[in-house]
Amino acid sequence: MPFRVGPTELIIILVIVLIVFGVGRLPEIGGALGKGIRAFRRGQAGEETDDDTDDATGKEDETSDKSEKKEKAKT
Repeated sequence: MPFRVGPTELIIILVIVLIVFGVGRLPEIGGALGKGIRAFRRGQAGEETDDDTDDATGKEDETSDKSEKKEKAKT
């Protein structure tokens, strides 16, 4: 028996998610889900990611700048 999700089932799932998490948290949940799916796809493709950048802003983390400065100071 195949498992098929039609439009009615999707609406029911969406209503349940709205009740459980509320409207205010949906963008956070959607963003986290999207990042997780992208990370999974990149992992399956074998792509390396730069962990020093923040996905939301594209800016480098402050901690990476500090560690680079320490490395330069040592040499």
